[in-house]
Order: sequence, then structure tokens, then C-alpha cells
Amino acid sequence: MPTHPHSPAKESVVDLLGMLAYGELVAFDRQSIDARLAPDLRRRAQLSIMAAAEMRNYQRLVARITELGADPQEAMEPFVQVIDGFHDSTAPRNWLESLVKVYVGDGIADDFFREVATLLDPVDRDLALEVLHNDDHSEFAIAEIKAAIADNPAVTNRLALWARRLVGEALSQAQRVAAEHDSLTMLIVEGTGDLAKVGELIKRLMQAHSERMTTVGLNN
Repeated sequence: MPTHPHSPAKESVVDLLGMLAYGELVAFDRQSIDARLAPDLRRRAQLSIMAAAEMRNYQRLVARITELGADPQEAMEPFVQVIDGFHDSTAPRNWLESLVKVYVGDGIADDFFREVATLLDPVDRDLALEVLHNDDHSEFAIAEIKAAIADNPAVTNRLALWARRLVGEALSQAQRVAAEHDSLTMLIVEGTGDLAKVGELIKRLMQAHSERMTTVGLNN
């Protein structure tokens, strides 16, 4: 099987897939709970469908980790505290906050994994890209947030502040992951050959976030 010209160490790949897998498991739990905040059955069903997709992605990632000869639980365990910490500190209080969290939190995470996936061998790269949230997730959140702002412009500032808090928490936890898991930092460095690329990656993530906020009218 052909490999990436600079094939990453197995430890780095397992760590990345483990973080992705636990993220998907938590996303399933979170969206299943947040669905109960929906104002009607149509929206509740939509978020429940999204949650079901997270569980299918989780199962695919666990299967690949096992195929690589690693234990899925052991691969996920190092990321439990950091991912749980983010979600515990950013529990939405209502339907709109849950949608902004889906849009902002998942968006930043997807941007990061999309960037790092390019450094993997084809099999793991394709899997990582395939389990990221599809356009349906974003389009649903965008439509709901825009409609809410159009109906009540007064919510704009509150949601913008909430989005900024989400970003701050996400970056804080990302720094913790980088500090505690050298293998993930080395995956980026070895894949690009340049430590400065880590800083450039953060800049691209923030630019994508800014564009995402502009799309829904929250970049104020």
C-alpha cells in the first residue's frame, strides 16, 4: 500500500484518531441532550439525526484504531479530561446557544483536523476527512441562527459573546493538548518540517472562524 512520503509515527496517528473518536462519542452525547432544547419536533429530530451520524463516525474510528493494533479505550483516555473540560465549561443554556456551539465548536475542530489530516497516510487521511461534519450540519445551524437574529436582533450581541467564549475555551484546551501530547505537535512539525507552521496553523484557524462568524452576522 502506498504511503505518505513522510509517513507519521504510529503513535501520532493513534493519538489523533483517539482524540477524534472521543470527540465523536462526546458529540453524540451532547447533541442527544441538546436536542431536548429544540423548540419543536422537527428541530429536535434534525439534531438527533446529527447525533446518530456522530456515533457512526465513532464506530469507524474505533475500528481503524483496532486495525492499527491499538486499544481504542487507551487511545481515547488521554483526551477525556481536556474534551470533557471544554464541554463542561461551555454547556449551552438554550437552543440558540447549543446551535452556536455546534457551529463554532465543531467548525474550529473540523478546521484543525482537516489541516492535520493532510499530513497522514491516505487511508487515515481519508477516514479523518470523511468523519468531519458535512455541510448539512453547518447549513442547519446557519439557517437557524440567521432566522433567530432576523426575528430578534437583540440576541446578536449575546450570541457573539457566547461565540467568543467558545473560541477562548477551545484555544485554551488546544494549548493544553499541545503541552500534554508531544506526539500531536510533532505530527505537524514532522509533516511540515517547520515549527513555525504551528503558529501559521493557528492563524488560519482564527481566520476561518472570523469568516464563519461573518456568515451568520456575529462578527461584531
